[in-house]
Amino acid sequence: MKAKNRTITIDGIDKKILRALTTDARTPILEIARNVGISGAAIHQRLRKLEKAKLISGSKFILNSKVLGYNTMAFVGIYLDHAIKNEAIVKALKRIPEVLECHYTTGTYNIFIKLLCLDNAHLMHLLNNDIQTIPGVLQTESMISLDQQIDRQIQI
Repeated sequence: MKAKNRTITIDGIDKKILRALTTDARTPILEIARNVGISGAAIHQRLRKLEKAKLISGSKFILNSKVLGYNTMAFVGIYLDHAIKNEAIVKALKRIPEVLECHYTTGTYNIFIKLLCLDNAHLMHLLNNDIQTIPGVLQTESMISLDQQIDRQIQI
């Protein structure tokens, strides 16, 4: 696994631990230990090693956005008038809570973002009032996701 020009070697036990935790981060350490065949202390030790190597960091709960009323997922390509303004524009995008991801890209767009909105009207409001008004944003191009068909992490 590469992490900023450093490589970490993981063995079969590390892979079993990681598979269990990426499936469900709330899996008890002792349950993983029983399934892997080593002690709970050894699991903790290995997790510390993987955290120190920056292969893993933290854990999180995943919210069901639809239960909160967010029904429109959109991807927006942003054209900048000057690429040098990227840092200021990203800073402004960070202040918009509906922006879930932001990528500086090659190709057609300078920046590509992922937005979660209540509905299409909310998306239009964000585009017209929050994103396209950021100084340096030349224009945007939007794509609405009809259905997310794959959602996963890299397999170990």
